[in-house]
Amino acid sequence: MSEADQRLPLCGRTALVSGGAGGLGLAITRALLADGARVVITGRDEGRLKETAESLGPDVEYRVCDVARPEDVEALAASLAGTEVSVLVNNAGVPGPVAPLTEISARDWDEVFDVNVRGVFLMCRAFLPGMTERGAGDVVNIASVSGKRPLPRRTPYCASKMAVIGLTTTLAGEVGPLGVSVNTLSPGPVVGPRMERNFRLEAERTGGTYAEAEEAFVSRAALGRMVTEEEVGAAVSAMLRMRGLCGADIDLSAGMVAR
Repeated sequence: MSEADQRLPLCGRTALVSGGAGGLGLAITRALLADGARVVITGRDEGRLKETAESLGPDVEYRVCDVARPEDVEALAASLAGTEVSVLVNNAGVPGPVAPLTEISARDWDEVFDVNVRGVFLMCRAFLPGMTERGAGDVVNIASVSGKRPLPRRTPYCASKMAVIGLTTTLAGEVGPLGVSVNTLSPGPVVGPRMERNFRLEAERTGGTYAEAEEAFVSRAALGRMVTEEEVGAAVSAMLRMRGLCGADIDLSAGMVAR
């Protein structure tokens, strides 16, 4: 290991990033790679995972895994049995419907909670034992400021993200004494395809324009803008450097949420 490598904060560590083939997961993966980590990315689309891993180089592996399926997560853990996963970033998530609660089907509700909450539970259950046995590790769960403020017509998504925050704070109390830090990062609206989809659906539902739907979000932020995927990746990297951070929920919202 070169002297330059030794200065990288995650050198020698392996990170597992769910939903790592694109969007926030890809930005997080790039940030962890820049800090010296080896990264395993997971997702449901093998072609996209393979393409992403090949584009990022030899320090990235991929595994196909639907985090909502216990059998998939068990198979993932078995495939990494010889790998010391010391960083787990639970990023996989789905946005869910944009509709009043009374128009949301039980199936749509369950799909959001299966991925956004059950997936975090299953991944933590699979990979925490190795961390607690070693007496060291970090878990970062990606939530959202949408779990902490009213967001009409997004009830399942908001409820699922608040559930992730509750899971995180409780889990931190369980495994913190065993040397594992568990924290939540809660981004505000992030520039990218997901928010573009939300703005389009909101405009269709309200009869307004795309620009009006976007402005309704952006105007709530003190900085007058959304955050970027790269800023989310940098925030995860920064959290992993903060050795005293445990049970925290960090807002990254350009001032949309101020506490």
